[in-house]
Parts: sequence; C-alpha cells; structure tokens
Amino acid sequence: MDKIIYLDNNASTPMDPRVLAEMMPYLADKYGNAASRHKLGKYLDTAVEKSRRQIADLIDTNVEEIFFTAGATEAINMGLRGLLRPGKHHIITVATEHPAVLETCMYLETRGNAVTYLSVDSDGLIDFEELERAFTPYTALVCVMHVNHDTGVIQDIERIAEIAHAHGAFFMTDGSQSVGKLPVHARSFIDILTFSAHKFYGPKGMGGIYFSSKVPMKPLIFPGGHEGEARSGTLNVPGIVGMGKAAELAASQMNEDEERIGKLRDILEQQLLAIGGAKLIGSKTHRIYTTSTIRFDGIDSEYIVQKLDNICVCNCSVLSNFETAPSPVLQAMGLRKDEAFNALRFSLGRFTTVEEIGQTVEAVGNTIKQLHNNKSLHRN
Repeated sequence: MDKIIYLDNNASTPMDPRVLAEMMPYLADKYGNAASRHKLGKYLDTAVEKSRRQIADLIDTNVEEIFFTAGATEAINMGLRGLLRPGKHHIITVATEHPAVLETCMYLETRGNAVTYLSVDSDGLIDFEELERAFTPYTALVCVMHVNHDTGVIQDIERIAEIAHAHGAFFMTDGSQSVGKLPVHARSFIDILTFSAHKFYGPKGMGGIYFSSKVPMKPLIFPGGHEGEARSGTLNVPGIVGMGKAAELAASQMNEDEERIGKLRDILEQQLLAIGGAKLIGSKTHRIYTTSTIRFDGIDSEYIVQKLDNICVCNCSVLSNFETAPSPVLQAMGLRKDEAFNALRFSLGRFTTVEEIGQTVEAVGNTIKQLHNNKSLHRN
C-alpha cells in the first residue's frame, strides 16, 4: 500500500510503538493465564494489576473500581443493562449518542423499559431544562457521552451529573472519545464510565468500565469468578498490558498532545473553511482539539472519501438496511439529509504531521474543484 495519511483517529488510533513493545513479551513467552496459581500465573496477575493502576490513575479513581472488557461496546451494555431494577426502569439519554448506546436502549425498550431521548441544538449541545423535565420517579440512569464521535462536541458532563444526582439517578458517560485525550475525574461526579483502548493508541479488542463503588452492578457474562464477579472470562493479558501502557503514556503527554494536535487541527480547519461553500458543523467552543467536521455544500462526501485514495477521512455516514444513510448525529443537530451527506470528519492524532495537513488541504481542494465541475457527482 502507498503511504497512508491517517485522519480518522476518532474511528481508531494507531497503536503507539511503545505500547506494542510493552505487549510483545506477553504475546510470546509470558503466555499463561493470569488466574493460575503457579509462578507464571502470579507474575501475569501482577502485570494485570499494574495496568489497572495505570488506568485508574488516568481517570482519577480507585483500582477496585476498574473492570476490563473486550471494548467500550461491551462496557456500555454492562452499564445500561446491568443497572435497571424493578421500579427503576427509566433511562435518559441523547439522540446523538453512539449506536452502542442507542441500540442498547432500543433493545431495553422492547423488554418493557422506558427511554427518553433528549434533543440537541445546532451546536450539538443538550438543553438542561429539557433534561430537568425528563425525570420521572422511575428514572434510574442518565447516560450522556462526554465527546461526540462525529463532531467532537463536548457535553458539560459535570453539570449533567449534578442534575442527575439531584433527582436520585446515577450518571453514566461514554468516554470513548475523551479518555486519554482530556482530563477525566471519575471519582468526582461520574458513576459509570466506559472506554476503549484503541481510541487512545492502545490495542483493539480491549476496553474497560469504571463502576463507582456505590453503583449496584449485575454481570452480563456467567459463570462468575473473574474481575471480582463483574465479568467472567480469561483475561486478555497482552491487551490489558497494552491498555495500561497507553494510559500511562496518555497521562504523561496529554498536555503536549493537546497543544500540538490542536494547532494542526486549527491550521487544517482554517484552510478548509476557506474553500467556497465550506461550513463547520458543531460547537466551535465546546469541542475536542482533535476533531473538525466540515460540510461542503452540494458535494457528495462519499465521493471525496473515495477520491482521496491514500488520505483516510470519514464521511460520518452509516449503513442502514445495507444502504448508506446520513449520520443520525448530524440530522439530530438539524441538518437535512442532503446536508448531512455533504459532511467530512477530520480527526487528527498523536502521529499526524504538518506535512500531512498541507497535503490533505491540497487534495481536498482539488477534489472539490473537480466535483463542482461535474454536477453528476453531487448527491440529491
């Protein structure tokens, strides 16, 4: 393959070479089961607990409140499905959540639970008055993601948690796009936090969940025995070690990453918005430094993605009944179907370079000029 310019870090970040180096011994000679009682098993268990401490330090909580999963999707299911009880069967969430949340909530509705889906404004932010009105005596949980995957918009989760707690409900947040990139202080106000290693330069297939000690927890996977009865199954020691190292690296260079990546994102955004018909989607002030989602009027973003070839960006579309559908997030923000199809998400990361930004701006600009000259490639 030709050299790739990778600007799709919201989908998955590349593994940091230092993470891979940390994992390699556990993929080779340190191959045992961390639950075994022999010398190798105890050695592996020590490595697992070291990683648990690294992750706990990253999100500012206690090691006994961290549980390993196969990724954020499993963790989200644990949080949403494991908390509901008779008499407490109502969830409040947001229309712009990740499908892992929305589809789990839809499933729970088929099981007799109630779900309220909050709207957002054109910036992608919720209305706190609408949130206040949504509570019932049966509300168990408010679930609002920290950073949106399509737009990078940051919700005020501290205020949302305060409102939830005032109504006697727990607060859960999907931290997939924020953990490892922004400071997260779980013990201060979060009851349930989910995250995934491959969003902060760790391995795929590895994630976790923070459960506050005050949250009643019900496992999804049986029989019990692992992870303090919370989640059964032989531990993925290489993945856990890799996620721990990724957490350690994130904690040590978060400020450096934010400053460097933020400057590159601003350069990219400024130059792309200079292209005729380009408009920023989402809040400009409440947004993570990695992400810029831009709508190019009258342009089919799917064609741009294909035309850019070795430059990896995302058009935010989804598959629905085997057909391409516009992003539900962008439509919830008020964009028409055709406008949502015009959107491109550029998500930068730790390994993005200034040279790649320049090449991307040039390639996008040239592609859009070609499209403007070929009306048949516009999506209606």
